Amino acid sequence: MENVGAIVTGSSRGIGRATAIRLAQDGFNITVNYSQDEEGAEKTVRSVRDHGGEAFAVQADVSEQNNVERMVERTLEEYGELGVLVNNAGFSHHATLDELEDEDWQKALDVNLNGAFYCAKAAAPKMKDLGWGRIVNISSLRAMTGSDHGSHYASSKAGILGLTKSLALELAPEITVNAISPGYTRTPMNREAFEKKEDQIAEKIPLDRVAESPEIAGVVSFLVSHDGSYVTGETINANGGIYMTS
Repeated sequence: MENVGAIVTGSSRGIGRATAIRLAQDGFNITVNYSQDEEGAEKTVRSVRDHGGEAFAVQADVSEQNNVERMVERTLEEYGELGVLVNNAGFSHHATLDELEDEDWQKALDVNLNGAFYCAKAAAPKMKDLGWGRIVNISSLRAMTGSDHGSHYASSKAGILGLTKSLALELAPEITVNAISPGYTRTPMNREAFEKKEDQIAEKIPLDRVAESPEIAGVVSFLVSHDGSYVTGETINANGGIYMTS
């Protein structure tokens, strides 16, 4: 279903920006969401328009329910309909258990898990009104493997998988809900790590390289398309086969 609104949270850069551009190419009208990076969001809007799509940027902290509700209403004002939600906004922070502060634990839950819940809660009734909808939640490799330097991040991303299955059951048949768990992906969030040890990371991956953001966006594109219409409650692991290594 083309020419309906699609919200991509955290789309001022990285996977979010690539997803906004790809969905615009697929015919959707894009709401570019950001929390702080207004310049990056406007760059995404320009990129979408350069690819022939429609887009506007809206500031909203997804961990604040009233912000999310305002973002959904703005989308309806701009486009009239809302059919796609990509929950991509995230908070990542490295800390071992003895270093982890309560506020960082809470922020990971608030942004990564509560944010996805608030967005789905606000968007689903609009999709029901349309009679069609797609929700895609961006999880992480760490939801599967855990993390020795980010239990808060891994726990919040694992929660996304339970949320995905639960919403898929509840919102069927009109709305499909799926998750993607990317592996190592070249994004601004990972730039420092890749500058230091990309070769060592790539050696662990059967495909011998990290992912590029448009590759993850391509999986989103499939899940929101007609070709993905019989897939719901699933988690697609886009990690280059790293699970097969020990």
